[in-house]
Amino acid sequence: MKLATFSGRGTVKMVVLHPLKISCTALSHNPHPLLVTWAGPVFGALIPLAAFGGAAGLRMPGAYLPRFFAGFCLIANGVYLGVGSIERIYDADDLLRHGSQSWHLWLFGSVTIPLGLVLWHRLGPYFGLGTAKEAR
Repeated sequence: MKLATFSGRGTVKMVVLHPLKISCTALSHNPHPLLVTWAGPVFGALIPLAAFGGAAGLRMPGAYLPRFFAGFCLIANGVYLGVGSIERIYDADDLLRHGSQSWHLWLFGSVTIPLGLVLWHRLGPYFGLGTAKEAR
């Protein structure tokens, strides 16, 4: 989001990072609110997905961990905007106030949530879930 803020010539007023709150960045000057607001969920989904793609492409051991995290980020961002569009909370409210339509947010969720579930599919055994292997 900071990259989108600076590329859109915005000015950061305050950043809130607290473990019990949803993080946010308040801007004192934001000439491109849609760009800045969409950047959060889009890059919040794409960066973990790219990290998993890199780990899988390099056939790294433990690539299931970035796969799990990428799936989580896709689902979380999709639900965040999808439910947020109904409840008009946080970024979803900002997006709707600045011109995005509800269906844009639902479309984002309808792509990211199933993709996240696909990434999670068959990860259970890596976390000790699912059918146990037979003892030899």
